[in-house]
Order: sequence, then C-alpha cells, then structure tokens
Amino acid sequence: MRTIIVGTRQSALALTQTGQVVELLKQLAAEHGIACEFEIKKIVTKGDRILDVTLSKVGGKGLFVKEIEQALTDGDIDMAVHSMKDMPFELPEGLVVGAIPKREDARDALITRGFSSLDELPQGALVGTSSLRRASQLQHYRPDLRIESVRGNIDSRLRKLEEENFDAIMLAAAGLHRVGWQDRISAYLPPEICLPAVGQGALCIECRGGDAFILDLLGKFQHEPTALAVRAERAFLGRLNGGCQVPLGAYASVSEESSGSEGPLLTLTGMVGTPDGVTMLKESASGHDPEALGKLIADKLIAQGAETILAEVRE
Repeated sequence: MRTIIVGTRQSALALTQTGQVVELLKQLAAEHGIACEFEIKKIVTKGDRILDVTLSKVGGKGLFVKEIEQALTDGDIDMAVHSMKDMPFELPEGLVVGAIPKREDARDALITRGFSSLDELPQGALVGTSSLRRASQLQHYRPDLRIESVRGNIDSRLRKLEEENFDAIMLAAAGLHRVGWQDRISAYLPPEICLPAVGQGALCIECRGGDAFILDLLGKFQHEPTALAVRAERAFLGRLNGGCQVPLGAYASVSEESSGSEGPLLTLTGMVGTPDGVTMLKESASGHDPEALGKLIADKLIAQGAETILAEVRE
C-alpha cells in the first residue's frame, strides 16, 4: 500500500478540485487493483501571498506553481494538482505532466449586480478583473467600460462585487462550476468576444518523470481530446514566451468526427492585444498536429506585431 501525497494551493477552489481529482483517482486505483491511499498537502505560493498588486506587476512565471514544483522535486509530495492556465510552458528538469483530465467549461463568466449580459451593462460600468487578457478583450468590445483590478480567491472577489461598487466582475466559469456556484453566473462570454487563457478549464496533474508507479496510475486518468487541445494552446504560449500575466489567449476545439489516419482535427484561435484593447490581433487555423498548429497561429500574430505588444507589456 503506497501513500501518495498530493500537493495543492490552499484556496477553497484548489482544495475542491484536488479533492475531486483524488476521489476519481481512488476509483481508478480500485478498478485496476492498484494499492494506494492519498493525503493532501497544502502549499502557499508567491501568487497567493501577494494580493495587493496585479499579476502583471508581480512579474515572473509560475506564480502559483513554483513552490509546489519545488516540493515535488524535493520529494515532499508525489504529485500536484494545478489549474493548467497557471502552468508555465517549460517545466523544471525531472518533472512532467502526468495527466490532463477532462476539461471543464473553458469560457470566462460575468457576474453582475442585476444585469443579464455584457451588452446590458450601462455606459461606463465598472468591471473588476485581475487579468490583462480579459481587460484587453473587454475594452476592445466595450471601450466605454471602466476596468479595475480585483485579486483574491473566488469568494473574496464575489464579496468585492457587493462591497466595492463594481457593476460586474469576471471569473473563469470552470472555477465557479467546480465549487458549485454556477448559479452566480450572469452570462458566459463566448470565445468570439473573450478568448480564454491557455489551458483555462483544464487541470494539470504534475509528477516526477521517474516515478513509474504514479505515471502508470495517471496514464489511466488522461483525457486525450483535452490533452490535444491543451497541447495546441501551450505550443502557442511557448512560441510567444507568454504567461498568465500578459494579454494573450488561445482556445482549441477538437472535432471527433474528423478523426482519420492523421488523428482528430483541431481548430485553434489565438489572440494578443494591447492592455487598452485598442489593438487586437487574432488568428484561427485548423490542423492535425497540435504543436505545429500552435506555432502556426503564434507566427501569424508575430508577423502582425505580437512580440512588440508583449515586450511593451513586460516592460
């Protein structure tokens, strides 16, 4: 009987989604006669400690994963459950993505004070988000809106909606679904208006590359259509050297009907915009190779000046 220690952030959402993963892994282990039990270990990350400034100003990559990855490397935990959108493109040496389970709803959600859609928000409405990606696309669609940063976990952001005179806030739909608060959602924003973050709605189960026991268990947990879509999005991210603190988004869909000798057909849309939303670069394409597709979309945006936009944001 092996005890598997699972690392996670200590927010309510992180603990909820980690608990859900552990329950599914317990079922898988039982089905395949794998003798193991699980313990959850809470770890505080830099992104959790610094809540008084926007993510773009904190800077650096891996704000919500670095300390957890260090615990993996040190052998203090055996696997980690991350939100995929928090994962940098490059992983530390010796660590691998052991599994990508089935994706939740990837869209962004609008939570308002009595309005039923983005279009219904009044002129000059105040919208809270900590994401430059969301702010850029929101300003592009509705230049009249006022955007202010709002950080914190889901419940603290919802509390700020009531207490700090926001007309609306934006959150990932997946997180609200996972904690059972989908009834708070006023509207879902389609990717045509607001492309999600790379990997949004998906989870990443990370482990050590040499741990055959864990890799065998996690291999049974992989959801291949989700993994293909995320690979395309992350190839786009890697080509642009992006992260969760820049105005960059991508979303890939997988057509099961078109599966043939080349595999499923993926359609990927990527965007890079200026923080004020004035410039919005967006491209779409389809293909069977997720890495090639992600690089293709990135190169199309680079040809239009995407790298210049991102460099200015980083500075």
